[in-house]
Amino acid sequence: MEITAAGLSSAEAERRLREEGYNELPSERGRGLLSIAMEVLKEPMISLLIACGGIYLLLGDRREALILIFFVLVVISITLYQERRAEGALDALRALSSPRALVIRDGVPVRIPGREVVRGDLIVLEEGDRVPADAAVISCTSLMVDESILTGESMPVRKVSCEDQEYPEVMPPGGDGLPFIYSGTLVVQGRGLARVVATGSRTLMGRIGASLKSIELEESRLKIETRSIVRRLTIFGLALSTVLLIAYALETGDLLGGLLAGITLTMAILPEEFPVVLTIFLALGAWRLSRINVLTRNLSAIETLGSVTVLCTDKTGTVTLNRMRVRKIFARGRIHDVDGVLPEEVHDVVEFGILAGRRDPFNPMEIALQELGRRELNRTEHIHDDWTFVQEYPLTDDILAMSMVWMRGGEYVIAAKGAPESIFDLCHLEREEAEELSKVVERMAEDGLRVLGVARAAISESELPDGQHGFDFQFLGLLGFSDTIRPGVPDAVNECQRAGVRVMLITGDHPITAASVASAINLHPGSVLTGPEIESMSDEELSERLKDANVFARMVPEQKLRLVELLKRDGEVVAMTGDGVNDAPALKSAHIGIAMGSRGTDVARESADIVLLDDDFSSIVRAVRLGRRIFDNIRKATAYILAIHVPIAGMSILPVALGQPLLLLPVHIAFLELIIDPACSIAFEAEAEERDVMSRPPMDPKASLFSSSVIGLGALQGTSILAVLSALYLTSIERSMNEARALIFTTLVLANLFLILTNRSWSQTILQSMRVRNSALWMIFGGTLILLSMILYIPSLRWMFHFGFLHPNDIAMCIALASASVLWFEAWKLIFRRGRACLA
Repeated sequence: MEITAAGLSSAEAERRLREEGYNELPSERGRGLLSIAMEVLKEPMISLLIACGGIYLLLGDRREALILIFFVLVVISITLYQERRAEGALDALRALSSPRALVIRDGVPVRIPGREVVRGDLIVLEEGDRVPADAAVISCTSLMVDESILTGESMPVRKVSCEDQEYPEVMPPGGDGLPFIYSGTLVVQGRGLARVVATGSRTLMGRIGASLKSIELEESRLKIETRSIVRRLTIFGLALSTVLLIAYALETGDLLGGLLAGITLTMAILPEEFPVVLTIFLALGAWRLSRINVLTRNLSAIETLGSVTVLCTDKTGTVTLNRMRVRKIFARGRIHDVDGVLPEEVHDVVEFGILAGRRDPFNPMEIALQELGRRELNRTEHIHDDWTFVQEYPLTDDILAMSMVWMRGGEYVIAAKGAPESIFDLCHLEREEAEELSKVVERMAEDGLRVLGVARAAISESELPDGQHGFDFQFLGLLGFSDTIRPGVPDAVNECQRAGVRVMLITGDHPITAASVASAINLHPGSVLTGPEIESMSDEELSERLKDANVFARMVPEQKLRLVELLKRDGEVVAMTGDGVNDAPALKSAHIGIAMGSRGTDVARESADIVLLDDDFSSIVRAVRLGRRIFDNIRKATAYILAIHVPIAGMSILPVALGQPLLLLPVHIAFLELIIDPACSIAFEAEAEERDVMSRPPMDPKASLFSSSVIGLGALQGTSILAVLSALYLTSIERSMNEARALIFTTLVLANLFLILTNRSWSQTILQSMRVRNSALWMIFGGTLILLSMILYIPSLRWMFHFGFLHPNDIAMCIALASASVLWFEAWKLIFRRGRACLA
């Protein structure tokens, strides 16, 4: 099948896109600001603030009620900003996840998002592609399409071509022999060229009311853990608040005051930040991954990235650039370097190598071979543009070779190309000759070449046999191709090995070629296993061999699935790359399936958790690094949230326990929330990775976010701040209540800031981490200090917060006590220089 039509011009395509809209079906509308605001109003913290405002109104204190309403508005504004930022990140991911389509624009094949396909576009379809729009087939080769999504029939149907013309509408699907293909259906065999006749809601799928689903965000393990801890802490807080309410009311006889004390304590204990942290960290984490050309289709994969222990990667296009070049040709007993004019004796090897492929290839080796033919064989008898293509015998699991049948005059000419051992088998070579040629293959493979054998056959015009073994092939020679290693891959492999991530190279190449590539990327091959060897092993034998084998050659996709299952059975956390239809089971079975964005099929992408938009191995390693960073920062934010709630809750209980008036009022806790919310969800999310993030073993996949080490650290930090605040309160109790309140609150705010600083890194001290840029952090710091200064020294604000005046020596004491409350953790870091020992 040749592509000769020019397709639409870019200008015409843009015009139609503007007039007719994107090729996407009606989907769920995004939440507007009003909708998000209404959801925010249902949040427990907001409800508690509103309840406190109502109590102040009942008490006749309009000032406090208005202050709390103001804080409700501020908290809503901050939450709206955070929610819209997360929504924007997810919107960007949905746009990236649109299926890709290969179209002809201005006569040039170009791959675009499926949503940008327009009516009149010429689309090129290959096996494994998802059809992006309704279209009329104008040329095809063995085109079979699975239409079960529309008809319910599991058997694929055969398509035929029709004249290239405009169609007002398409015929209904079902049955063989129709010239129409439909949006959402799957090409399972062959290839074709089709002209789009309907897009978006005008397609058959759109007309019957189906709609594209946005990325399905599965509930992650972290969210389940978070819901559980929030539920337990909320129950505990409500129970404790009820006890405080009753005790306060019995002691003072003031029921409304007791209710206010109980609500204040509930606000202090309620860990409402946890769901916000998880939502924003995962959404923005996916957005950050998209910036390094990694599309996250399943957000739960982000938390698994840091636990990966085995990374299985293919070679072509991932480890290499997938830009092949013919480097050596073996013909008539000699190996020839392709570095100048080709000698006559290799012409027929190149000729039949080209004939054994498609005329308009996408395979890099076929492209390289055709480039060589155009350069060296043009205007010779070895180029056959006038021959008619008849039939293709595709590569199978049994025969790793393909044959093309051409009509020349009154006879069929057959060209075969494939794995040398399969070509030897098709040519029925004598054992001695096959062994001699195998040695040549090994010599070429030792140079890192991908070696293919070439053969030819001819028969008079008659009924073609069912399989390739039905021809009498003659061996012609060997072609040696090389592919350039991607820049940065050797360093990325070294980084993986330092991080305790085992890299496995899986390829269809010859074992020696595979081992050569492994050495080039600094991967110690260990023992090299081949697909046929694996096929002959039991699971127990293969599991034992997997302990020291890192390179797998002559592999077929079905064997990838077996490797994944065995690795998982042995307790490994597996990431697997793939690009073909048959790779889908392995991708789905792996803990993290990684599909290729450029050369991968839609089926592979739909089965994967992650899509590499640039097909680059280094992007996988960067994703693992970022996954570890995200999980680290979630743990830091978690420890910080647990820590800061301890002193707030403690200072809500202590005065009541001593029979004193409330120290912290709802307005004070609302102010603290203005710091805590953005600090835990924005500042920590933006924090850079730890220096040792890729020099430590993978995380335990069963490790809990709320592990004993994280809870213990948060409790210790919170308790140390509470101890300092308690001592300050007891020593300042003879002062006026407003002065004591100002002292305690100022120290608490400053201790909060120091707590943020010390938790930025669990391996570096505050002074060391200050050299790492975090713009969000300093905005929060600057805003907090400005607001605190205004509250302390603007009389009207000081009056609103029930504060007394603080002198410079009071402020100095607050700073000293706040810093002292976290200094023990700084000392701990110095003792455990590698940092993470304190969390073991």
